[in-house]
Amino acid sequence: MTPVPEQPKIYHITHLRNLPQIVEAGVLWSDAKRIELGFDCDVVGMPHIKMRRLHEIKVACHPGTFVGHYVPFYFCPRSIMLYILHRGNDMDLNYSEGQQPIVHLEADLRRVAEWADSQQRSWAYSLQNAGARYARFHTGLDDLRLVNWDAVRATDFRVRAIKEAKQAEFLVHERFPWELIETIGVHNDMARQAVTEAISGAKHQPNVVVKSNWYYLGERLRG
Repeated sequence: MTPVPEQPKIYHITHLRNLPQIVEAGVLWSDAKRIELGFDCDVVGMPHIKMRRLHEIKVACHPGTFVGHYVPFYFCPRSIMLYILHRGNDMDLNYSEGQQPIVHLEADLRRVAEWADSQQRSWAYSLQNAGARYARFHTGLDDLRLVNWDAVRATDFRVRAIKEAKQAEFLVHERFPWELIETIGVHNDMARQAVTEAISGAKHQPNVVVKSNWYYLGERLRG
């Protein structure tokens, strides 16, 4: 199995219309905190899975917490969730705008862990989809070797074991600071311009870069 990357990155996906609210707050909120605060936003996930993450799937390494209490990140861009948004034909999906308005917020995993530890803020990661009932959670950098990095990097996820492992998630409890976002990857120049305008008032300005290889270019894999 491939060793842990020297500088692993993590990726949160959101609709570009959510960026002004994120910038104003200075943080990305977990679903639980967002609901508590009454923030309205463009939700791109599946409602029934979000409810399961909020009320059923516990993060055992941090007793008393559920997955929905955490801000979620993938270990890769071009995630399976993005593919579902790209295809737009899942009956459980309310979202219908495709992948073009979805942006990737990239951060450095080790820098995030260092920040969280300094703030005594819980963090964890799963080796598969954190919303699955069989998900198992770990914390501490040493156990990153358990992540299947080959699957994380895979672009073909038709094999079930690869599909499961590619959906591994990194979780930060309750809030994630905007200033730890290093790069915003977007689909095209139009999205880059929209994002640049959306974050123009922010003190912290991540690089906004067209990353076409972070998106699906017509593929119709059966994941």
